[in-house]
Amino acid sequence: MLAKHVFFSKFESTESNPNDANMVFSPLSIQIVLGLIAAGSSGDTLEQLLSFLKFNSVDELNSVYSRIIANVLANGSTMGGPRLSVANGAWIKQTLDFNPSFKQVMDNVYKAAAASVDFQNKADKVAAEINKWAEVKTNGLIKEILPPGAVDAGTSLVLGNALYFKGAWTEKLNAYTKHHEFHLLNVGVSVQAPFMTGVSVQAPFMTSKNWQYVKAYDGFKVLRLPYKQGEDKLVLSMYMFLPNDRDGLPALLEEISSKPGFLDQHVPLEEVRVRKFLIPKFKISFGIEASKVLKGLGLTLPFIGGLTEMVDNNFPLAVSKVFHKSFIEVNEEGTEAAAVTFATMRFGSSCGTIVKEEWIDFVADHPFLFFVKDETSSAVLFMGTLLNPLVV
Repeated sequence: MLAKHVFFSKFESTESNPNDANMVFSPLSIQIVLGLIAAGSSGDTLEQLLSFLKFNSVDELNSVYSRIIANVLANGSTMGGPRLSVANGAWIKQTLDFNPSFKQVMDNVYKAAAASVDFQNKADKVAAEINKWAEVKTNGLIKEILPPGAVDAGTSLVLGNALYFKGAWTEKLNAYTKHHEFHLLNVGVSVQAPFMTGVSVQAPFMTSKNWQYVKAYDGFKVLRLPYKQGEDKLVLSMYMFLPNDRDGLPALLEEISSKPGFLDQHVPLEEVRVRKFLIPKFKISFGIEASKVLKGLGLTLPFIGGLTEMVDNNFPLAVSKVFHKSFIEVNEEGTEAAAVTFATMRFGSSCGTIVKEEWIDFVADHPFLFFVKDETSSAVLFMGTLLNPLVV
């Protein structure tokens, strides 16, 4: 319900993502900001946002996100589990006041900190303060998300979300004794990284002799790597969807985006003996101005108007830009990841089981899909593609 996998194909196909460029983003971070926007919307704009987010009402949306923020994104590191933190913020033009009902939702549902700021005379200073907030809330992983000029004297409101995750594998992986070949997509590959040899690179990999959660399907394999679970009982895992064909990722992504629930329907439930097990170490930074992507998915009305419930006196707003940036690092110990989403607003118009004795290989030596998911709610915290492990 919260995964919104259709985001993926649109993000992956943007012109800013060439054939050897990796990608990662946080569906959940984007959804939280869109949920905040929905809480301050009315009329057709509200209906379109609810349809886009797959909710029947604002009350249902608020109830679900309240549980997600309080439970799924609760920090479990003090109890031996993953470290998770979420922060929401709102920066409003100092000449405006929040609508009391919207402020109540911000306070009680999203736990959003609010600040009155001088966009009129100190837009650059405010942008620097917002970027610093994002850096602090992501433990230094994302240092700047609002580019120069992102806010100016005409900005009325900025809504933001920051998400941070650090989890250790249930069983630590081992560094492979030597670099291993990773095959790049053989379709117009642009050669930008070092150590290139034709359409492959020599990259550091990880391995293990332990049993793994792996299952083979028609045309692809799925690996589930659980994170260490603490006393809070939060269950998080990383999934890797590896096509059998070296150049099979585009076709697999097309299949995923065309079949609702595809990812949740392909989950390895039992450990099997793995004959050869290799996955690459990688680190990815990715940023995008997501307005075009969201409009391409049919979410158009918030960019025109209809945000009438956010500030007093029915002062109508419209979304101007949506900025998103994510980071992820995967190594022998586990995963560290962060994401930030900001929406800027201006004045607008109103309107089957595997047998354990079977042996299986899982060698991720070519492009694949990965994501980090909470098993209880099915919320996808981070999602991306690895096309070249040497490109950050």
